[in-house]
Amino acid sequence: MSDISILVVEDETAIRDMIAQSLRREGFTVMTAADAAEAKTQVINQRPELILLDWMLPDISGIELARQWKRDELTRDLPVIMLTARVDEDDKIRGLESGADDYVTKPFSPRELIARIHAVLRRVQPELTTVVNVEGLELDSSSQRIYADGTLVDVGPTEYKLLQFFITHPERVYSRDQLIDRVWGGNVYIEDRTVDVHIRRLRKALSPSGFDRFVQTVRGSGYRFSSQV
Repeated sequence: MSDISILVVEDETAIRDMIAQSLRREGFTVMTAADAAEAKTQVINQRPELILLDWMLPDISGIELARQWKRDELTRDLPVIMLTARVDEDDKIRGLESGADDYVTKPFSPRELIARIHAVLRRVQPELTTVVNVEGLELDSSSQRIYADGTLVDVGPTEYKLLQFFITHPERVYSRDQLIDRVWGGNVYIEDRTVDVHIRRLRKALSPSGFDRFVQTVRGSGYRFSSQV
């Protein structure tokens, strides 16, 4: 499980540290945030596989933050487990209706939390390790390899991340700024033309098999991945 990263969003330092320590003992990679603003930055920069989200945060509520993530196409597939002292049935329903995948009430034992995390990850694990195949262009996220009609395609790490994003978000136009946030991370300064350079490299790697046609320029808007010409 060491390749699975979890973001812990909790404003109480003692609880946050306890959770982080328990997760690290279990073999997870752990990121932490004390408020919603920091959590948003972590999600953009490092993209965790799961989020533990406290209901009560100092800037906005965990409920509202979960709703924001679930409304955003770039983050809607991130599993979220709500952590809260609220035990009323109505509160649990509100938490789940916000888009949370599970709801854990405080106080909880580390063992219970770990079990809930494993249960949620089992549900989403196929998405984490799936092989995506689009008309012979195949991306294997578990081995981080790309194949064109069965032949291994030699690409750099950035080109791989670009194709991984494109192939899992097809048929929509993304601006250069959106690609920078999703592929490079929001804390890195990248010029627009750098995106164009990596797009050209990706197309060059795919051109011998003809799959470069899937990475399409939409003039004045950005780029789109589509098998439809």
